[in-house]
Amino acid sequence: MAPEYAMYGQLTDKADVYSFGIVALEIVSGRNNTTNRQNEGAFVLLDWARLLREKGDIMEIVDRRLLDSNLKKEEVMVMINVAFLCTNVSPTLRPTMSSVVNMLEGKSIVPKLVSESLNEKKLEALTMYYNQDDQSTTTIMEMPLTASSTSTAQDLYAIHLDSSYFESRN
Repeated sequence: MAPEYAMYGQLTDKADVYSFGIVALEIVSGRNNTTNRQNEGAFVLLDWARLLREKGDIMEIVDRRLLDSNLKKEEVMVMINVAFLCTNVSPTLRPTMSSVVNMLEGKSIVPKLVSESLNEKKLEALTMYYNQDDQSTTTIMEMPLTASSTSTAQDLYAIHLDSSYFESRN
């Protein structure tokens, strides 16, 4: 959820850009945006990505299953850098979706992002969490690439095909 929407309820096209950036990171990493563990609280994929970028190890975020394929590192870096641009805290600094598409298609250059610094305590906690997570989630990493974190989700508004609404549309 975009920070401006979470804090102020402002929903704009830049909030959608933020969401796209999160989805891009989920695709590259093969992980959910947030992970909740009992007694440990929630850890956010974006924080982990920022930590890895600060440490100079951003390729560590890439799903190991993707690394085994014919992965083009340059294309992955474009996707990661676009994701960082899209998830900028300030909506005015996020690109438009048309700019995002142009960057992903290679029609425009991905601008440099100014680094957002995390405090030391948070860096240490994230490092410990994700190092532990990598060792304890081998079964997750062995799941097929098509596995979905939302496969058990239910619609809030179930569709009833026998409703009169659908009959009146024919």
